[in-house]
Amino acid sequence: MAEAVDRLFVHCKELVTLADGPDRGPRRRDAMRALGVVADGAVAVKNGRVVACGPTERIARDYRATDELDLSDHVVLPGLVDCHTHPVFATTRENEFHMRCAGADYMAIAQAGGGILSSMRAVREAPLSALVERTERHLWGFLAHGATTVECKTGYGLSLADEEKSLLALQQAAAAVPLSIKRTFLGAHEFPPEFRQDRAAYVALLCEQMIPKLAPLADYCDVFAEPGVFDREQSEKVLRAAKAAGLRLRMHADEINPMGGAELAVALGADSADHLGRISDAGIAAMAASDTVGVLLPGTILFLAKPHYAPARRMIEAGCALALATDFNPGSCHTQSLPLVWTIACTQMKMTAEEVITASTINPAFSLQLDGEVGTLHAGKRADLCVLAMESWRGVGYTFGGNPVVMTVKDGVPVVANVREQNPGYGSAPRR
Repeated sequence: MAEAVDRLFVHCKELVTLADGPDRGPRRRDAMRALGVVADGAVAVKNGRVVACGPTERIARDYRATDELDLSDHVVLPGLVDCHTHPVFATTRENEFHMRCAGADYMAIAQAGGGILSSMRAVREAPLSALVERTERHLWGFLAHGATTVECKTGYGLSLADEEKSLLALQQAAAAVPLSIKRTFLGAHEFPPEFRQDRAAYVALLCEQMIPKLAPLADYCDVFAEPGVFDREQSEKVLRAAKAAGLRLRMHADEINPMGGAELAVALGADSADHLGRISDAGIAAMAASDTVGVLLPGTILFLAKPHYAPARRMIEAGCALALATDFNPGSCHTQSLPLVWTIACTQMKMTAEEVITASTINPAFSLQLDGEVGTLHAGKRADLCVLAMESWRGVGYTFGGNPVVMTVKDGVPVVANVREQNPGYGSAPRR
């Protein structure tokens, strides 16, 4: 007799389960290409969890549900995991984008009032309610692009009161959106104007007051480790203080200039080192021998028109665990589209479609300590799905310039439907 479940998703043209590999842990080298693709696949869901995946014929025989959704013509992935974003901001910065396109450099933009400090001023001026409302809209934007789990950073308050306001805004916004989030305190994003001439005092404020007070509102601490921002010694002080306060660690590392950031992240046991456009050979070797995930952000390099994409191929061949993320923020990468990031990763960093899928699911889940919950469609995990209008999973990277996500499913429930009843570019709507 068929077992009763809450919902069946059936007739997926291709169901990408990633169940060919283990249900936990990062995937490296050739293991990044094991997708566990099921043609005409189906997923049985109960209590928000995956009960079983497999061919529709078998799943429909073994399980029954009053709610059945036909996903014919669609490719279905595990819900995407975007593990590096900055969604807590009050205004956009399109003016400096156009200044940069016209040839202005960072200093010219800063002198015109732009840069991170522009976002800082806007956050400081915004009431909590306005920050909550905008952050909530941003969180829904991730769902619309297939992400069901997102890491969210602060970093535009740069004072105890305004970083606390940012974390509270994130907390309140997240409560209103069906999305799994991890909260990251990024008070070490830049030095605010009141401490530009006494940087040691701001590092002390971070370590002695901000981190102890705000640690209960966060899961992680991050630092922008970069010459001219937080140098190696300052970065280490902040991260050690965060670790002592019970926070896990992430790092903006080796983005613009090499500074041994990847090596420091590994030495401190950070869960991720992010950007890595200027990672050293020693940094690659250190990461390959560790569980620190390299989070690559090629959208930022494209948006800033920089030449140094992270050396993804060398890192994969060395055995690094790699993830991809959007770096959604108001200044250097204003996109919430992982599908767009896939195309950049394939064309500019020469990653394969299989590697890109793994780097958007199980590997970023591992970097957030959530690989036991999301990232693959093994039985027992959250029933999070990303439904794509594609001919095949090989359309990952190939399809760009629009949003191929037609539905996002969180805990077994469709929460976003970007429905086009009949659109030649993106296929028809799922059918009940």
